[in-house]
Amino acid sequence: MKLARYGERGAEKPALVDNDGNLRDLSAHVADIAGDVLVNLSALKDIDPESLPLVEGNPRLGACVGGTRKFICIGLNYADHAAESGLEVPPEPVMFAKFTSAICGPNDPIIIPRGSEKTDWEVELGFVIGKAAKYVSEEDAMDHVAGFCLINDVSERAFQIERSGQWVKGKSSDNFGPTGPWLVTPDEVGDFNNLGMWLEVNGERVQDGSSATMVYRVPFLVSYLSQFFTLEPGDIISTGTPPGVGLGFNPPRYLKVGDKVELGIEKLGTQSQVCVADV
Repeated sequence: MKLARYGERGAEKPALVDNDGNLRDLSAHVADIAGDVLVNLSALKDIDPESLPLVEGNPRLGACVGGTRKFICIGLNYADHAAESGLEVPPEPVMFAKFTSAICGPNDPIIIPRGSEKTDWEVELGFVIGKAAKYVSEEDAMDHVAGFCLINDVSERAFQIERSGQWVKGKSSDNFGPTGPWLVTPDEVGDFNNLGMWLEVNGERVQDGSSATMVYRVPFLVSYLSQFFTLEPGDIISTGTPPGVGLGFNPPRYLKVGDKVELGIEKLGTQSQVCVADV
């Protein structure tokens, strides 16, 4: 099952994606793809998509989940990306956060912050918590995952690395978290440990990897994170990126106003963003 949210920012409506890729409005059944709806997504599987109103036109897509309270990211979680960065894979996951104000739709613009000269891209496999998780075992972890999604972990490297303090200020600018287009349930994703991932800048493929090179995998991450705080329905976890980020080029390459970024993950859809200047 693929779920989506569409409409103006802050007023998105829930939708189901039918077998032909069309949006079908779910508003008569649920208020949003958020909260308690995520706890019991199986109830939506009994709905015949053909019975739902077809969403006409080409509406804006919002982030595929609403009501997110935590947006957690894992750094240096791909062995080949760590090597590209000249760093060792850490003995425990590197954990940092994006503020939830960074969350935006999959095709909303990337807003380059004032003073930025090193805005970068990162295609990432994300997952969304369905059932609250606290002190869960790795064996039970997938019971707490509502589904998977595509994320662009947009990053400002000077803010992240060259300014003192934590990474969060280089990760949390407005629209630095395009999420979606869909929330795809685990049964439809299948083997999430072997999904092709790619990203292009102005038509040039710069990232071409696979979730197979992920070091700390999804069940471990759910269990690990739940030892420190409760994971709640709607929380987003972004699991790291394969090689090919701008920082890894020699010399480094970064985004500028007018650049077009396109990315995708097998079974999870695609995103397309144009870079604009902050006002």
